[in-house]
Amino acid sequence: MLRSLHIQNYAIIDEITISFSDKLNIITGETGAGKSILMGALSLILGERTDTSVLMKTDKKCFIEGTFSVLKKAEVTAFLEENELDVENELVLRREIAANGKSRAFINDTPATLQQLRTLASLLVDLHQQFDTLDIADAGFQREVLDALGNQFTALQQYQQVYRKWHAAGNELKTLQEQKNNFQKELDYHQFLHDELHELALKQNELEELDKELNLLSNAEGIKTTLNKAYYELKESEQPIVQTLKQMINQLQHYREFTSDIDVISARLQSTQIELQDIGDEISRINEEVAFDQARIEVINERLAAGYKLLKKHGVQTTNELLAIQAELSGKLTAVLNIDEAIAAKEKEVSTLLKDAQDKAGKLSAQRKQQTAPLEKDVNALLIQVGMPNARLKVAVAETDLNLYGKDDIEFLFDANKSNRFEPVRKVASGGELSRLMLCIKSLVAQSIDLPTMIFDEIDTGISGEAAKQVGIIMKKLAVNRQVICITHQPQIAGKASAHFFVYKEIKGDAVHTNIRQLTDEERITAIAQMLSGEKPTAAALENAREMVMN
Repeated sequence: MLRSLHIQNYAIIDEITISFSDKLNIITGETGAGKSILMGALSLILGERTDTSVLMKTDKKCFIEGTFSVLKKAEVTAFLEENELDVENELVLRREIAANGKSRAFINDTPATLQQLRTLASLLVDLHQQFDTLDIADAGFQREVLDALGNQFTALQQYQQVYRKWHAAGNELKTLQEQKNNFQKELDYHQFLHDELHELALKQNELEELDKELNLLSNAEGIKTTLNKAYYELKESEQPIVQTLKQMINQLQHYREFTSDIDVISARLQSTQIELQDIGDEISRINEEVAFDQARIEVINERLAAGYKLLKKHGVQTTNELLAIQAELSGKLTAVLNIDEAIAAKEKEVSTLLKDAQDKAGKLSAQRKQQTAPLEKDVNALLIQVGMPNARLKVAVAETDLNLYGKDDIEFLFDANKSNRFEPVRKVASGGELSRLMLCIKSLVAQSIDLPTMIFDEIDTGISGEAAKQVGIIMKKLAVNRQVICITHQPQIAGKASAHFFVYKEIKGDAVHTNIRQLTDEERITAIAQMLSGEKPTAAALENAREMVMN
């Protein structure tokens, strides 16, 4: 429940604080006194957008704070925990609007987004949002009424989980089928490309290695000539370098005793001789391996030509890139073979989910239809009570395609004059009729679900006398188990208040301000009498007002 509302620097409100009763709170006041301003301020802590035009004094910020009691309200606790906000039995929602128009929202002194504020507020206050008067003509609202009366919110959630899975699986099946169509269109081409690469049977880095081998074979004669010459000079000429070094070493040995440097030189020469000997042997080995082979050259040229053709065709530079393309094509061809199995499995999944969704939708539909007759009976009885004896409500439920809310097309039909010509509510009901019809439906729904604090902003438009009295009785009954706040011009409704607040204008300095105060029993009698007979109420009006308050 809304325990208190504090407003500062909003429109023509300087600063006020209202402490509400947990039962029926009535707000009255002359037209233009500022009752709607209170609702506008309240809407800000419920997440509505605003601008600097709401500031009474443009050099000060606007401050609106609502304190709620949320003891044992599981949905609120779950929201606070999910959003990592402090969980307490008392909840404070606050909006601050700076002079520059910047708005800030807080939940228990923690900064919050407008969406968070709006979501949380929907769990706390019904200010013509979840059950707006105009929403009565909306198919979604009409469905919610039947589901509320049938206590089907859990069943609806279970259905929606299955429906979403079925819808997602259907999209996945469609994607697979589109992939298959694309695969079929490209299958022959992909197979041709794959076969080309498969037949060539390239190995890792093969073209690069063949290119090196071709260069070697193409230059074999020149390489052999150079190697032979080097080998000849080292080991077989008239004066071989290796033999010459050996002789030099032997000659130096005779002079070792004269200087130690000769040993060093001899050692270095001997090392050089050994290295050149090894080089000669390696040259000989290489020379034996290098041979001109025209047949091999032709084989390599043919393979390179085939390989280079595919490199150019696929726009790549290396053998390994061609092998990667071959692997990719192989994967696509395998996917074509596997996609039929995937489609068959997905079709089975879609079929199973559809059957489950249809079963659950059928149960929802049956329960909704079961609620139509009691709803019609109870609403029509209440319509008589609120001064609409000739009005009747009829609920039509027709089958439609599966959607997120089941398979029902629900329409509230209305006949205001016993003409037996039922038309959709949105076409035939007047504003006053809609208001009273909404009240009747809301009072029934409130018995089935835990509606939050309910606020009625002049729902009594277009009624008076006994009808207004009956509206007051219904509100009083609603307020037994929940907080109700009602702005009204009807004395019959005001007389049912648990707490009666009076909105008025007063002049402070040169400015007009809106203020509000809770009336005592005697003040209530006077205020209601004025609503009955004018500024100076008659004795009869006072007596009538006293009877309304006391009863």
